[in-house]
Amino acid sequence: MIFARHWIFGLSLSLVSSVVTITGLANSARAISFVNDITIPADSKDLYEPSSSGANVNRLGFLSDLYYDRDNNVYYGLADRGPGGGVISYNTRVEKFSLDVDRNSGAISNFKILDTILFTQNGQNFNGLNPKQLNGNVAVLGKSFDPEGFVVAPNGNFYVSDEYGPSVYEFSPTGSFIRAFQTPSNLIPRQSDGTVNYVDGRPDITSGRQDNRGFEGVTLSPDGKKLYAVLQDALVNEGSPDGRRSRNLRLVEFDTATGHSTAQYIYQLESLADINDRIPGTADDFAANAQGRNIGVSAITALNDDEFLVLERDNRGVGVEDVSGKSPVASKRVYKISLTGATDVSGISLGGTNDVPSGVLPVDKSTSPFIDIAELLKAQGLVIPEKIESLAIGPQLADGSYAILLGTDNDFSVTQNDDDIQFDVCTDGSDDNPLDSGCPQGASLLPTYLYSFKASREELKGFVRPTKVPEPTTTAAIMVLGLSSFWLKRQFKPVEKRSFFKLKAKS
Repeated sequence: MIFARHWIFGLSLSLVSSVVTITGLANSARAISFVNDITIPADSKDLYEPSSSGANVNRLGFLSDLYYDRDNNVYYGLADRGPGGGVISYNTRVEKFSLDVDRNSGAISNFKILDTILFTQNGQNFNGLNPKQLNGNVAVLGKSFDPEGFVVAPNGNFYVSDEYGPSVYEFSPTGSFIRAFQTPSNLIPRQSDGTVNYVDGRPDITSGRQDNRGFEGVTLSPDGKKLYAVLQDALVNEGSPDGRRSRNLRLVEFDTATGHSTAQYIYQLESLADINDRIPGTADDFAANAQGRNIGVSAITALNDDEFLVLERDNRGVGVEDVSGKSPVASKRVYKISLTGATDVSGISLGGTNDVPSGVLPVDKSTSPFIDIAELLKAQGLVIPEKIESLAIGPQLADGSYAILLGTDNDFSVTQNDDDIQFDVCTDGSDDNPLDSGCPQGASLLPTYLYSFKASREELKGFVRPTKVPEPTTTAAIMVLGLSSFWLKRQFKPVEKRSFFKLKAKS
């Protein structure tokens, strides 16, 4: 049976500030305008081992996802499986950081890491090594972890999506594992004999998510009751002849109370024809088998129970595989989507076709981009990075508009050869520098970029503020403080009235 979705109403440490470059301040008559960006050097250290250096220990490589905790005015930047492409050990983590946002212009500044939170279970670290490397078995996921999506629940816990599974995990605010959601069986990568294989790609796997194309983004409904995880591309067995030629990927809905999936919807990527039309000439066009492989979704964030912003991009731009950015960029865009009327395709296969079956309605997607990132960056004369991977709705500004923040994944500015030997990639185009040896004079490691855009109140009409995240002070601590204060008042007569605590208004 085909079902349609109906409308529903309704940390204490600090880091010595890195050298952060701020560029551009531009306002225009456009509803969405570029404000500015900051450049975060890759050799900035996180707080895992502040006295240590090294790409696989303490190099700052992050913003595979971005989350703004508006109640506590802090940010979380997610690192993925680390340098090495899943074959070199790396303790996975999320960075908690502060950021100043000018309440008039939306300009960002003063990036500072507050804490590095490692993901652990029973005192053991989750690791970026793939399941074969970590567990000796392609069918055992264990603590093998490639985190790509991040969101904070109303109770302060973290929900993190993973590409390897694909999986969704819940962690405590200190990074301790709590539970795993139940991954729908049609998403799990399997060989033709039904054996699970979390490591290899086609032709070894014949069904489930494509290799390195698992849950790329995650978000929550404003009340925290529904979680949405989105695949980067189509399933390997959906499309004709396979997912590489399909623009139809799956957006999965979960019930956070049970951890079970309640629906799956189809999100349609831009058509390859439209993308190629934006590339001058034909020599650099994407081939037909790039539709569901080199174009994909990188992030999702909820506006309300029904509407979402989705970050869609190609695999071109400045990055470790193309330091000079020679290949023309065609697609770095944010779209607005709605689930109203979309068909639940949990029990429907899209195998053998690059279209959607008769009677199936994909999510409603805006015909024009909410933000055309590439065009706005190009207009500023800025570098267009390959991996713009994170998206968050930032603070509301004085005029009622909002800062929209997007960030890049710099891949730790590391590449590796077929023997899994790592090299630093530098801005001069060199990619054969011995790891941690430093870049040639005048060059640097590839940085992370954090961008601020400004969206009008009208553009974000319908945005519902997420349910409040609890303050770190517990009820018990408040009671103790209150009792202590009462006892002190009984014991001592105050000489003068003093204010020890101030409540700071939050936006």
